[in-house]
Amino acid sequence: MWDGEAAGAALPAVLAGFGVTLLATVLGFAVAAILGLALAVVQRAGPRWVAVPVRGAAGFVRSTPLLVQLFAAWVLIPALDALALGVLVLGVHYATYLSEVYRTGIDAVPRGQWEACTALSLPRFRVWRAVVLPQAVRNVLPPLGNYAVSLFKETPLLSVITVHEMVHEANTFGSTHFAYLESFTLAGAVFLLASWPTSLLVRRLEAHLAH
Repeated sequence: MWDGEAAGAALPAVLAGFGVTLLATVLGFAVAAILGLALAVVQRAGPRWVAVPVRGAAGFVRSTPLLVQLFAAWVLIPALDALALGVLVLGVHYATYLSEVYRTGIDAVPRGQWEACTALSLPRFRVWRAVVLPQAVRNVLPPLGNYAVSLFKETPLLSVITVHEMVHEANTFGSTHFAYLESFTLAGAVFLLASWPTSLLVRRLEAHLAH
């Protein structure tokens, strides 16, 4: 049965874990957004001898489970702090997905604008910085938001490499106080309260950009 006293005792631990979860989400998505954009540009505009291996590496990362990548990184890079390692793996994993999102946005830029830039003899760097990327990023903001929510919901996997995120803290409290129901229910409620409003905002943004 539900024990309100146990739930009250579990709340501080769950909220402390939520702080770590939120930090991992923000930093991991920042890595993913920046690296994903770089991967998209390299695959779209880089020389073939660079673009092809990058595309293959990105495909390999997308084809392997995040959990396996976390374990592999934990074994291969033992000197790195667990949270930093988790942020790095999350960032690289999601960067491969975001690169495809960015690529779609880049391909959506009207061909006439590319031709106009060529006619004006604009430097290639300026074409990408001032014309292509601002439009591409704006076009893909809703999918980026959806991936941010998805990354947030996958942070519990970081517990396997000893990151004290929210689910790890809920499990620790539950095993110590025999209150799994209360601790995991609170963790689930916090996930819902954090992700649901964000999902609604992403939908509103998507509807706004569609007009």
